Amino acid sequence: MPVPMTHRGAEALKQELHELKTVKRPKVVNDIAEARAHGDLKENAEYHAAREQQSFIEGRIQELEGTLANAQVIDPTSLPQDGRVVFGVTVDLLNIDTDEEVTYQIVGDYESDIKLNRISVSSPIARALIGKEVDDLATVQAPGGNIEYEIIAIRYLG
Repeated sequence: MPVPMTHRGAEALKQELHELKTVKRPKVVNDIAEARAHGDLKENAEYHAAREQQSFIEGRIQELEGTLANAQVIDPTSLPQDGRVVFGVTVDLLNIDTDEEVTYQIVGDYESDIKLNRISVSSPIARALIGKEVDDLATVQAPGGNIEYEIIAIRYLG
């Protein structure tokens, strides 16, 4: 099943995969060999910690390879700029109740990061925004009640 992703998100995953394969995997293999040299493996905490770390790294490598193999990289600048909210766009919103402005980019699940104002396309707010246009209202069902946003601007940035 295709995994939608921006170019920036795909590049970040490729960099993480490269780091895991070229830096972290060789280091943990070395750590295991070093811990094994200390003798009895049954009570060797360093050995068990290194094996656990190796398992985590190998699992993450497999996850990243699978995600990248199924990635459908979407460039927002190449989309028809018809004024609608779609995957990859950056949206400026006005919270109707608080008069607060916020900006979000709608990205894939693997690249979402609320600290960077990148929200997942499957998040409640993104689902409420998809298909809307500037000046439309979008109602987001939040745990504390509904939040109403007005769409101020839609930007198709790379």
